[in-house]
Amino acid sequence: MERRLDLGEGREFLLELLFPGRCPVCDGILRFRKEYICPSCQDTIKYIREPVCMRCGKPLGKEEEYCRDCAHKRHYYRQGAAVFEYSSIASSIHRFKYGGRQEYARFFGKTMALRLGRQLEMWKAQALVPVPVHASRKRRRGYNQAELLAAVLAQETGIPLRTDLIRRVKKTIPQKELNSVQRQNNLKKAFKILKNDVKLSTIIIIDDIYTTGSTVDAMAAVLLEHGAENIYYAALAIGSR
Repeated sequence: MERRLDLGEGREFLLELLFPGRCPVCDGILRFRKEYICPSCQDTIKYIREPVCMRCGKPLGKEEEYCRDCAHKRHYYRQGAAVFEYSSIASSIHRFKYGGRQEYARFFGKTMALRLGRQLEMWKAQALVPVPVHASRKRRRGYNQAELLAAVLAQETGIPLRTDLIRRVKKTIPQKELNSVQRQNNLKKAFKILKNDVKLSTIIIIDDIYTTGSTVDAMAAVLLEHGAENIYYAALAIGSR
């Protein structure tokens, strides 16, 4: 007897035909919308593994406790963690950030929740706050990739998403083009609080890439100044030490 598709199955089939999902690693079309990544691509990405820097979470050698940056620099945040080694997923993040691949957020956010969930729970945060982009960049790009990540992560973990606390008021030069000192100067007065008091004691800042921590520190300083007590960060990827 011939089996007929019900309305739900028919809708899924139509969506797969019209809007096929794409693998966030190779950008190839996925066979089914329920897949998040090509099975063959799982082995091409590198996850962060111990040992890591006790402050920022960068991978380290066996005898080290802190990376070079954290050993000589005071951070405004308490601790951070990331999922991927940046070099193994750089092209994917570039497409996610600049190429309109908003659908990658599904895999990235769910993976952040899976790999960092226990750490986030230990931090006992009251809110996830994505790094804001300048209004002009958001208009041109159409979205904020950190906000997309944070939205999925909030859904997976139950930690509230807050985008109403802080905004970016200075259109900064891309951080990847600058050295450490230039990064700090670039971010001076880049963020402005939107409320007189931040009535949250513990916040996790969400970003796509962590390098030296200048962006997270600039945000953390403003949040601490306006009432927050503990700032952590979680990123999709992190550079090498």
